[in-house]
Amino acid sequence: MNLKHEWINTFFIALTLSICLFIVVDIAYDERIWEFSAFTLKARIQALGVTFVAFYLASYGYQRMAQLFINKNKDKKRANWKEYVFVFLINFILLNFIHIFIISYITEMDFRWRESLLINVTGSILLLLYYTMIRNRILSKSFVEQSLQLEKVKVDQLETELKFLKSQYHPHFLFNALNTIYFQVDEKNKEAKQSIEQLSDLLRYQLYDIEKEVTMEQEINYLKSYIAFQQLRMSERLVLDLYFDPELKEQKIHPLLFQPLIENAFKYVRGEYRIQLEMKLNGSQIQSEIKNSISQSQNTNNKKEKGIGIENLKRRLDLLYPNKYNLEIKQTESMFVVNLTISTD
Repeated sequence: MNLKHEWINTFFIALTLSICLFIVVDIAYDERIWEFSAFTLKARIQALGVTFVAFYLASYGYQRMAQLFINKNKDKKRANWKEYVFVFLINFILLNFIHIFIISYITEMDFRWRESLLINVTGSILLLLYYTMIRNRILSKSFVEQSLQLEKVKVDQLETELKFLKSQYHPHFLFNALNTIYFQVDEKNKEAKQSIEQLSDLLRYQLYDIEKEVTMEQEINYLKSYIAFQQLRMSERLVLDLYFDPELKEQKIHPLLFQPLIENAFKYVRGEYRIQLEMKLNGSQIQSEIKNSISQSQNTNNKKEKGIGIENLKRRLDLLYPNKYNLEIKQTESMFVVNLTISTD
């Protein structure tokens, strides 16, 4: 429901509630509502305007009140007795304020207990029904939004799974090709054969040795192998500082979440040619910090490519660890820093 329709809907509801109160009071006093004097007509129009404005403002307050109680209540579908007591008190204050204002400044009549009782009983019931309607509308809207969000997550998961299945073709092909090349390399060329073995191990981890989750010990062993393979193509002046917390062993985690960050560091390391990696356990949180030096002259295209890789990682983290991770990225003139914290509880 857009804002225009919501205002129109509130207008008719407030108008209906105002007229209902007048009809109930008139019937109770055996008055004929169609027989008006000039003063009565003017007074009714003024009273109707005051009542309408008050109900209109109340509807705004009801929406905020209902949203507040819904957010606080664990069982969002059912209102607790405190909520209804609070609403009743608000209704009592509102109805009596309207009643006293009308008889004091519009009709200039004496206060009548019978009329006040009718207004409070009838008005409280109508307003409570109105509040319940607003509350149910908020719940319905929230349910629709959650359903849409759930469908979006499902679609994202399917897209991720499809991309993963598509991406498996190339590693699988490379893995088989590397096995062929390995046996074609001369036995004397030990460095080449060792490099092929390392690459094969990395591909095997991605294709065969992982299930839904792996232990941190498995993941760290993979990261060490990946780093060792990356070092083969790097300059000897690369300074590499690594620290893996020995407590990181049996904790379960989804695989290949840190690898894109390490790959990013090797790809864009410049300047002092330094990479620092620290991974430690803090309670139930796995904390990692990856730094790589950069040069002041690195162009914006490199930054754009970094952004693409990190955005893809964020999507995976959103799917695998919703509200359970924190990814912070900092860049200075000489250093690119990424902090990733994942809660495993």
